Amino acid sequence: MLDFFSACINLDPVAMVQTGSYVGIATLIFAESGLLFGIFFPGDSLLFAAGLLSAAGFLSFGPLVLFVVVAAIVGDSVGYWFGANVGTAFFKRKDSLFFKQEYLKRTELFYQKYGGRAIVLARFVPIVRTLAPILAGIGSMTYGTFLKYNMLGGLLWGAGMLSLGYFLGSVIPNSEHYVLPISLVIIVVSFLPILINILRGKRAV
Repeated sequence: MLDFFSACINLDPVAMVQTGSYVGIATLIFAESGLLFGIFFPGDSLLFAAGLLSAAGFLSFGPLVLFVVVAAIVGDSVGYWFGANVGTAFFKRKDSLFFKQEYLKRTELFYQKYGGRAIVLARFVPIVRTLAPILAGIGSMTYGTFLKYNMLGGLLWGAGMLSLGYFLGSVIPNSEHYVLPISLVIIVVSFLPILINILRGKRAV
């Protein structure tokens, strides 16, 4: 257990998978989806690493997908509940280590641009995927409508990222030895939309 917490602190997706197993991975996905302090957890690289290591025989793929998808859907539902019940106070929250008003503003613009689809698309954008369900709860979207998008997004993101890792792990010999460098690439690619958005904002000023 101490090894798992150490891996979380160091944001090491490979160690998280190896020490946390199904429950540990599901807990982190739940936290990133629905809890504010999980905003910086490496969800994309964690799922990719889990899929790749699953192909190497560390974890069974079927149960892994089930744990992850359920955790992602439940996590977003908790985020929606938080937004619906603590929304007004959340808008007034001061900047801290885990939260900045700038994150909320950018997520709000993302939500306004894509509407309900933002719940699905946000799954693939770090930081935004944690805040999008909160904004859905704050807004006028009913939980029934939110749940449909939530389930679709949780399935596409959770099963999709795991499948990508599993596929590459199946076709690349000794792929478990390349988890870290490939995971770093996944992290960089996943943050590109945010970086592009920031650059566009600066140019518009």
